[in-house]
Amino acid sequence: MSEFDDIRPYDDHEVRPTLERLLTTPELADAVARLKFPRLAGPLGWLLRPIVQRVMQRQMRGVESVLGFQEVVKGYMQQMIDDTTRSLTTSGLDRLDRDSAYLFVSNHRDIAMDPAFVNWTLYHAGFHTLRIAIGDNLLTKDYVADLMRLNKSFIVNRSAKGPREKLKAAKKLSAYIHHSIVEEKANIWIAQREGRAKDGKDKTNSAVLGMFSLSRPKTQPYAEYIRELKIVPVSISYEWDPCDAAKARELHQQRTSGSYQKAEDEDVKSIAKGIEGQKGHVHVAFGEPLEADYQDTDEVVEDLDRQILENYVLHATNCLAWERLHGDLPEGLPYSYPPRPFSADELGETRQRFELHLANIPADHRQTVLEMYANPVSAKLGRR
Repeated sequence: MSEFDDIRPYDDHEVRPTLERLLTTPELADAVARLKFPRLAGPLGWLLRPIVQRVMQRQMRGVESVLGFQEVVKGYMQQMIDDTTRSLTTSGLDRLDRDSAYLFVSNHRDIAMDPAFVNWTLYHAGFHTLRIAIGDNLLTKDYVADLMRLNKSFIVNRSAKGPREKLKAAKKLSAYIHHSIVEEKANIWIAQREGRAKDGKDKTNSAVLGMFSLSRPKTQPYAEYIRELKIVPVSISYEWDPCDAAKARELHQQRTSGSYQKAEDEDVKSIAKGIEGQKGHVHVAFGEPLEADYQDTDEVVEDLDRQILENYVLHATNCLAWERLHGDLPEGLPYSYPPRPFSADELGETRQRFELHLANIPADHRQTVLEMYANPVSAKLGRR
């Protein structure tokens, strides 16, 4: 038994037994049916379930390893990219060594797609795939936990009660991340904060960065320990956010009533919406590894936030929202990728679609949606 057995991803020898269990789980077949056939899954779910199970059994036949499972996932991912993105671009990978392991810390806009796009771009550039941090609040179903751990996810214990239990869980997580990077040479992805940046403001939670060093030996200098982790800031930007209306509803309710209570299956619905919704142009930007002589967590947070903001790629939707709220954009702001101003034709085409999109959002929520898209521009301009 390893000290990390309760949080680590599954190993190769655990793949086949887990698949045998999953492939006979009715809930998984029903979930796949709803995702692939949303209109039919309700009235004809009883008919679709055995068909979906047979298809999955055929796809998973012969899969005996994590890599084999990810090869199957790759097909689904490619189909999703073809169906829901206009383009997927990346930058900054030339700064990284394929033979090294890194701790990728990214901004957080989408529950499932943020690590998926980072993983995809790394894989196609010849890097090893990621071990992905996922909160246990998203693993309310056993079959979901199995799927995530088959796909190299490890569990962040957010359900711990009391200060002592929370500290114990955080120390274990810190030790696992350090062990993965330094001992096993495995890449790690984790978000810069717990929960998505629903307002479009990407700020690191210092508690996340503080957790990284909880397992540092007292005799080891802080800067040396941070350099061992090889932290790489990652900026992910979406031209269109499939969950923008739902995020705006939540933010509006928080502002007007002071609180928001999630529905039981809300996170699962957000995951599905993020996967199947239109995203337009998606850009994944990798920053430079953090290797300065850092003295404390605050300095690391400052450097991480700076790079995430600097490398964040703006889209036409960001610019149009900022114009609606503040007037003409100043000249010299870098747009899109590679950096260039948008043409009048590009903005005109997007403006028409953007206005139509806003018209379909409740009037009380439109200001929030505009701010969500405009805030990255404001951050670039120093209007935090």
